[in-house]
Amino acid sequence: MRAAIDIGSNSLLMLILDDTGKVVSDEARVVGLGRGLGERGVFRPERMEAALKVLKEYAEKARNLGVSPETIRAVATSASRRALNATTFYAQVRTQTGLKVEVISGEEEARLTWIGSIDGLNLPPGPTMLVDPGGGSTEVIMGEGDRIQYRVSTELGTVRLTEAFLGYGSVEAGAFSRLRAAVELGVEQVNLPGMPRSAVAVAGTATTLAAMELGLKSYDPAKVHGSTLTQAALRRWIDRLIDSTPEQRRELVAVSPERADTVLAGAIILSHVLERSRRQSFRVSDRGLRYGLLAQPTR
Repeated sequence: MRAAIDIGSNSLLMLILDDTGKVVSDEARVVGLGRGLGERGVFRPERMEAALKVLKEYAEKARNLGVSPETIRAVATSASRRALNATTFYAQVRTQTGLKVEVISGEEEARLTWIGSIDGLNLPPGPTMLVDPGGGSTEVIMGEGDRIQYRVSTELGTVRLTEAFLGYGSVEAGAFSRLRAAVELGVEQVNLPGMPRSAVAVAGTATTLAAMELGLKSYDPAKVHGSTLTQAALRRWIDRLIDSTPEQRRELVAVSPERADTVLAGAIILSHVLERSRRQSFRVSDRGLRYGLLAQPTR
């Protein structure tokens, strides 16, 4: 048995595989660890408490399945790279759970996300663009096979943008226009070295939108992984989300109501990156960094 934990700005994910590589457990919880962090802030006490509660549950579940928490590969990404109290928080996590959390660089995050995300998609030959819209940043990677040719990390995080422009109530027209302008400016950082043959979207925003487009009432990773999310679908969901109240958004995002407030910002990011790459659709990956962690030996 092997296990990995991915501590993102918005979600905490744990994957457990048996000795044959079969998935024993693949779990995700939205806790919003990066909410309220700001540009150079600290993790809020209530967010740390929520994250610690989930990490305790993950450690206990792994232990019950025969995986010692001390052997789990646990990594943290964007928000943890910025939070001034991340070191103190993860020392507390280790004391209370046995988990040793490593805050990884953006480069290592990209490498692991690439390895994990493209697994099982049967992509056509040629370069692929991978987009990972996280809570604190959006990673755009271009590569082929196991070789990354290009990567950029933008400041376009779904939580960061929501807090900076939209808030958690109804969407005001002026706020939406400012958000869109900020995304357009951020996406200008994406200068791909050529035209990708295919495009892949990964992580919670992408999989949630894919599940919404598929009409799922409950999340089904087998249906989401490898599904298609078109530019037309993204624009349609953006229009619906703009005009929705917070309660209506939670109904629309029934497969993951915890993402109801941030999925609009994520859809805008995905739409603009897709437009910049001159592609018309994404293949959606339900995998990602946690799969990359277990595909690679400890470094």
